[in-house]
Amino acid sequence: MTQPRALITGITGQDGSYLAEFLLEQGYDVIGMVRRTSTVNFNRIHHIQPKITLASGDLQDQGSIINILREYHPQEVYNLAAQSFVPASWKQPVFTGGVTGLGVTRVLEAIRTVDPEIRFYQASSSEMFGKVREVPQNEDTPFYPRSPYGVAKVYGHWITVNYRESYDLHANSGILFNHESPRRGLEFVTRKITYNVAKIKLGLSDKVGLGNLESRRDWGFAGDYVRAMWLMLQQDKPGDYVVGMGETHSVKDLCEAAFSYVGLKWQDHVYQDPRFMRPAEVDLLVSDPSRAREKLGWEPKVSFKELIQRMVDADLELLKKENGL
Repeated sequence: MTQPRALITGITGQDGSYLAEFLLEQGYDVIGMVRRTSTVNFNRIHHIQPKITLASGDLQDQGSIINILREYHPQEVYNLAAQSFVPASWKQPVFTGGVTGLGVTRVLEAIRTVDPEIRFYQASSSEMFGKVREVPQNEDTPFYPRSPYGVAKVYGHWITVNYRESYDLHANSGILFNHESPRRGLEFVTRKITYNVAKIKLGLSDKVGLGNLESRRDWGFAGDYVRAMWLMLQQDKPGDYVVGMGETHSVKDLCEAAFSYVGLKWQDHVYQDPRFMRPAEVDLLVSDPSRAREKLGWEPKVSFKELIQRMVDADLELLKKENGL
């Protein structure tokens, strides 16, 4: 049997790095698409870089995607690349639409052109639900996005469905709820909290400013969620799947979990900063992952509490190393 081969766009991101690790464990030959820019950061994949192949490409350049497909002949394509920081999407709405929205069409069109047998995964997002129409949210819940990022993800989702139905592609959409890890960027609220908890615990700072403390999300571990992506592409028929923990926590709950883990009271160190409030807020996201559990046999392994503790531990270790403590 020939070794399976997969292409991952966004391989240098949090999800891309965990997916690459997982696919290597499954015996895959892994190709990662990276933009040739001066700011590409390989920190998340440096430990597996010798085992993967990096290919130059860009979601805004369809020709580069076609060239990669023709050169490497992957059986699976995972589209994880996006402008994925929600607050930045208000500052760069056109760029966000071009990459996060139209970028999906470019990948799908490249697959249709080069090899329609390729199985495709699109990273959809719970941000598509936005101002939620029902609680919890499942695959049939109507979308009401509340940010340019959410709007772009809705486009990417529906163009995936459209190509599946129009061209009979094995095109799948994973509607993933918030998933975090020690590899999360510092601009995201989960990592911002765990990093600052570690700083405060080590005496390197005293306060952290946050936005809406009442905002509620369904947070899970990114390493669990990439397994669901792979399972979707192993099914006989393509489809859409909500992936999440099925439980919701507020930003305040997250602060409580992180600060109490190191013996501190969050109320002594957290203040609300109006700069971090969004123009249009998503207040309550909570998944109904029944279909993923029943059809894919997917179950998360890491609890919310364990996830936050892992992130705090990793940030304590990182800051000790950086500061010689």
